[in-house]
Amino acid sequence: MPSSAVCADLLGMVFPQLEKVLVEQVVVESGVLRVTARTSDDSSLPCPSCGTVSGRVHSRYQRHLADAAVGGRPVMIELTVSRLFCDAPHCLRRTFAEQVDGLTVRYGRYTPLLLETLRAVGLALAGSAGARLLKVLNVVVSRVTLLSIVLALPEPAVVCPRILGVDEFALKRSRRYGVVLVDVEARRVIDVLEDYSSDALAGWLQAHPGAKVICRDRANSFGDGASRGAPDAQQCADRFHLWQNLGSAVERATGRLRSSWLPPERDPSSTSDVLPDKAESSLTQRNRERHAAVHALMDRGVGTMGIVRELRLDTTTVIKFMRAATVEELLTHGPSGRTGTLDAHADYLARRWDEGCTGAHILHAELAARGVNVSKRTVRRFVHRMREHGAPAPRSLAPKAREVSALILTHPDALPEADQSLLKELSARCTELAVLRTLVEEFAQMLVNRQGDEKLDGWLNSAKSSGIPELHSFANSLTRDLDAVRAGLTLPWSSGVVEGHVNRMLKRQMFGRAGHRLLRHRILLA
Repeated sequence: MPSSAVCADLLGMVFPQLEKVLVEQVVVESGVLRVTARTSDDSSLPCPSCGTVSGRVHSRYQRHLADAAVGGRPVMIELTVSRLFCDAPHCLRRTFAEQVDGLTVRYGRYTPLLLETLRAVGLALAGSAGARLLKVLNVVVSRVTLLSIVLALPEPAVVCPRILGVDEFALKRSRRYGVVLVDVEARRVIDVLEDYSSDALAGWLQAHPGAKVICRDRANSFGDGASRGAPDAQQCADRFHLWQNLGSAVERATGRLRSSWLPPERDPSSTSDVLPDKAESSLTQRNRERHAAVHALMDRGVGTMGIVRELRLDTTTVIKFMRAATVEELLTHGPSGRTGTLDAHADYLARRWDEGCTGAHILHAELAARGVNVSKRTVRRFVHRMREHGAPAPRSLAPKAREVSALILTHPDALPEADQSLLKELSARCTELAVLRTLVEEFAQMLVNRQGDEKLDGWLNSAKSSGIPELHSFANSLTRDLDAVRAGLTLPWSSGVVEGHVNRMLKRQMFGRAGHRLLRHRILLA
């Protein structure tokens, strides 16, 4: 048997928080490690109210404190402490309980060590998930208790930084949005607003003066709120959003110009791909009507969510129609009314058909040998279509408008030689596409090198006189927010750190179920 000194040393290493008390017994009961201890009998302690030192004992009582698990067993400390008299005549407190530093807190049933663990788990995982993890760690606590511990934490003081970043995030996607405010220099969140409006931002800035630069995206609510709340601050448009807005304009332009840079045999409006003597399908008619309605609302200045509410369509569907400059980008060109999986292999199938191979099972096997992952049913339907209408005329598939816009927006040095040749070929067929490429490259150089002061005005004039409506509209939008855009293309600050905080996944863990107070605690303190 080890000596009592060795046992005492071992106990001190396992429970350093018990060094200031006298341990009487350590036993295991029903899988729980129970430690019985007491404080010294001759303690003299100051009154927590008046500070008068007292050693006169009123009574003694036992406290039950849960501690962090040891060796896979929950730990319960049964600590006997004293209640002392306060003899100061002017003090309103007649008795007070003895507290042990590092072991007890007033009204606490957890040791500070366990309480810190509960706080860390609660901030990281919130209620139910945190309770499940703690159960694995042999700490039994309910989700409600865990959330109460998180909400009891004091909030940090809110001080407006010199460089302030502002961005929205989804409290409940497509329904409710909040605003996150970030100290860009320190790269930390300083506050979270429940209301996504210009009034909320303006009110916060007025209550917390001191911002010199405000980094934001190009939302009107942020621009208006920053102007009213901090009129002397320099607003800085985020470079990522500027490039994103330009990309949308380029995609609309390439969609409009597609018929002009395609050779005649690739023109999607040609009648060779449309069935004769057949009216448009109901799906095609519906797509035409929806595209017209979406773009009519866009011309009136209605935003994405406004179009969703007006037409009662899904957000993804609305964005798809908004991105398509013409309805032909959404329509299909095969006899079936849809773009088929086998359209890319139509030339091969037409050649095999002319050679006399008309069996669907044979064609399916040959396609599988070519690495085409397609079902036998799809091949049978394609063969049936060829039997009814004849084999499709051999044609090469042209790049889509979105593919061409991606090539234009990619750095030329990062493009393979084949893509560079394709862009040169398309630009030779369409002069507007060549002008579009040139202006995009100039804007990219200005953005990367932050040459807004030197080149922005000249670029805006070139875009407005280019004859490309999409670039003209983009230039007009920059002109309306010219000071912020010039600062974004000149100053080193951006909203990148703000976007990083928005995408930390914290907002998605609670799926709109958390109230603003709990979510704010987790964001600010995690």
